[in-house]
Amino acid sequence: MLVHLTVLAVLATIASARQVVIDLGYAQYRGQALPNGIAQWLGIRYAAPPLGPLRFSAPQDPTEIDGVQDAAQHGPLCIPTEVYPIPDGTSEDCLFLDVYAPIRFRGVTFKPLPVFVWIQGGGFNSNGNPYYNGTGLIQASNMGIVIVTFNYRVGPYGFLSSAEVVKDGSINNGLKDQIKVLQWVQKHISEFGGDPNHVVIGGDSAGAASVTLLLSAYNGRDDGLFHAAAAESQSFAPMFTIDEAQFCYDNLVFRTGCNSAADTLACLRSLDIATLQRENIATPLPGAQEPPLYFYAPVVDDDLVPDYTYRLFLQGRFIKVPVIFGDVTNEGTTFVPQSLTSTAQANTFLQAQFPALTPTHLSRINSYYNLQNINLTSPSLFPNSTPYWRPTSNAYGDIRYICPGLAMSTAYANARTPSWNYHYAVQDPEDEASGLGVYHVVEINAIWGPENIWFSETVGNPPPESYFTSNRDIVPVMQGYWTSFIRSFDPNPYRFPGSPRWGVWDGDGEGFQRLFVRTEETRMESVPPGQRERCEYLISIGVELTQ
Repeated sequence: MLVHLTVLAVLATIASARQVVIDLGYAQYRGQALPNGIAQWLGIRYAAPPLGPLRFSAPQDPTEIDGVQDAAQHGPLCIPTEVYPIPDGTSEDCLFLDVYAPIRFRGVTFKPLPVFVWIQGGGFNSNGNPYYNGTGLIQASNMGIVIVTFNYRVGPYGFLSSAEVVKDGSINNGLKDQIKVLQWVQKHISEFGGDPNHVVIGGDSAGAASVTLLLSAYNGRDDGLFHAAAAESQSFAPMFTIDEAQFCYDNLVFRTGCNSAADTLACLRSLDIATLQRENIATPLPGAQEPPLYFYAPVVDDDLVPDYTYRLFLQGRFIKVPVIFGDVTNEGTTFVPQSLTSTAQANTFLQAQFPALTPTHLSRINSYYNLQNINLTSPSLFPNSTPYWRPTSNAYGDIRYICPGLAMSTAYANARTPSWNYHYAVQDPEDEASGLGVYHVVEINAIWGPENIWFSETVGNPPPESYFTSNRDIVPVMQGYWTSFIRSFDPNPYRFPGSPRWGVWDGDGEGFQRLFVRTEETRMESVPPGQRERCEYLISIGVELTQ
């Protein structure tokens, strides 16, 4: 082992001397050779700056840049919704990506490596999982993969929709940024040792929503941009049509004073970024009483997004490639207010997120999640919360995350395409005591390794302490499944030694089998009958809720 590490250090030193320069045609980038035998290139521009006339437009090719660029720092994040002044480290000029790859040498023949393209979450209103360090996953793969991470436009910069934008701009630009990255990978990843014919996309939350949207893009047209997909906590938010989203545009126009302009879109494009960002706020959706958690989102545009996601998958209009879907136990706890004091308040919260919920829907949901007869005189099970918090969290988590995942796995099983589903249930003592439980996106710490997760005061969360102590053994287990899937389109061949075989989801009868993940307890399990019953109902109304 010592000899192996010494060889890696020598190779890294040699590569560093060669400056790890990559020529992309439009620009040359000098990366960094790390002592662990991996090289990284940070802040590579993959599209032209979306400024001026390119604001609210589809991503364009980057222009040529003279000289060798130093790829030693991440590019700025894209500007989030509802944050003013504009946060440090963010910019409208944000279309950058990072590449991590094992060090290779020119003149030596190597087999191209599988590529993992990570799509971060953030509810389509922020870049919520940025700058993850890919070295841990590469090491877990036995130096057998290449990793790409990137930023994409969010909020109005990525998802402003209206008749005016259709006429003189572009719709769903945040998704088009993602496609632009995948096209970039097809054209350039071989320069880093990656195989453009072996690309796996993955993401969590809105990143996983992006995975499902890309799988069903253009009615499931396969442009060969990727060959397998892993969606963690696939998020099914409601979607508007372009006409229904017009109010977002009209409100922004009025708030910025552009309503008096002859060309309101040109006026919005002419605004300085501070003026525009000051009015980048969330308001209640039509029919709702409160603003939603996430205001801007992809819209049904009859093209890239031809229909609601549920309908597209139920009708078989999606790319047939190997897939992973799955969720954590307590998907809703980080979203629902802990101060809810009545069934009415719980329903108001749910309806703010899904305005199409009717009294009939809510009555059924209240019954399923025991929201009708809660005794407020009983002490709460968790500090700083009321008895309404966890039931409402359970309902929201099922509607938006867990039930869509079961539906996606079944759609793939019905299409006779390999599909694996997981239930991530790794318990952290502090989070269990607080009531957060196994909360939304916490599994990224096990997939990437907790030391490789980037977070700040405003973006992301620090890893639970137990991932460095009592739960540290779950990291190689999850990394084994994920790197095996990236390398072979199957989570089993290269799984961590001693890990149980992850059976496919077949979707029939007793076939609702998924991987239960918990430290020292990982095994296959059946979806409980109660959850199946609840999800059957919630899936049945998914199109009514415009999911």
